[in-house]
Amino acid sequence: MVSKTEEDQLIRLENQVENGGGGAWEYLCLVRKLKLRLSDKVFKYGFALLSDPKKRSALGPEEWTLYEQVAIAAMDCQHLDVAKEYIKVLQGKFRESKRVGRLEAILLEAKGRWAEAEKAYSSLLEDNQFDQVIHKRRVAMAKAQGNLSGAIEWLNKYLEIFMADHDAWRELAEIYVSLQMYKQAAFCYEELLLSHPTIPLYHLSYADVLYTLGGVENLHAAKKYYAATIDLTGGKNNRALFGICLCASALAQLTRGRNKDDKENSELQSLSAEALEKAYKQQSPTNVSVLSSALRSLKVSS
Repeated sequence: MVSKTEEDQLIRLENQVENGGGGAWEYLCLVRKLKLRLSDKVFKYGFALLSDPKKRSALGPEEWTLYEQVAIAAMDCQHLDVAKEYIKVLQGKFRESKRVGRLEAILLEAKGRWAEAEKAYSSLLEDNQFDQVIHKRRVAMAKAQGNLSGAIEWLNKYLEIFMADHDAWRELAEIYVSLQMYKQAAFCYEELLLSHPTIPLYHLSYADVLYTLGGVENLHAAKKYYAATIDLTGGKNNRALFGICLCASALAQLTRGRNKDDKENSELQSLSAEALEKAYKQQSPTNVSVLSSALRSLKVSS
């Protein structure tokens, strides 16, 4: 997560470079430190530095770090000839380097030479099965080819080794949702909630999946997770508020008065609808009538 101070510093340095005031190296270092993927700017500023022999030599050993950074940015921007040239420079400096070998494999991937890239990644993983970057590249490569079943397979293998990677669990969940494999997606969100119980997004996403699965038990659980989202966001999540209304309406239709919690459901639904209308009046007054129509279709009154 980039702080406001870091964001302001990045913007200041970018403006400084654009206006000819220098600071390109400081900008590139900050981008690297914050692990940002601003490839167009990195390529523009980095290429200019590396093309100037005087500025390049002034970097000392950091020159090689910049070659790597700009090579990756060049591949992102499809400047593949530049990427190839810079990787060749790194090969000349660091012979037999696995890190440079990884760049070569990524270049093959950028060129769409999938089979060769996969062969290179497999070879690198034989030497170091704990290379997270390569595991993630295999997932990305499968997705780029539209092979979602392959992406699922690689993500599951990755999570067998790096089970604490919450970004990987979330990506796997999103792929499952896109394939309508909601039970598998629910499992992923359960893993995320176990390790990060205070992140509202995970409660909300899990509630959405449970609501989609349907059934009385799942709807009750979805309502609880929507409520948890509202609690964690200070009552300011409109999607969760509407989720409460959806769950209560669905439960009313399924149980038809047989549910002992009907009164509680009705009260919670009314409170959620009231909060929603208040929020819409403040944030999007032109859409209040649309919201009111949607709530009426659910037989909700605030």
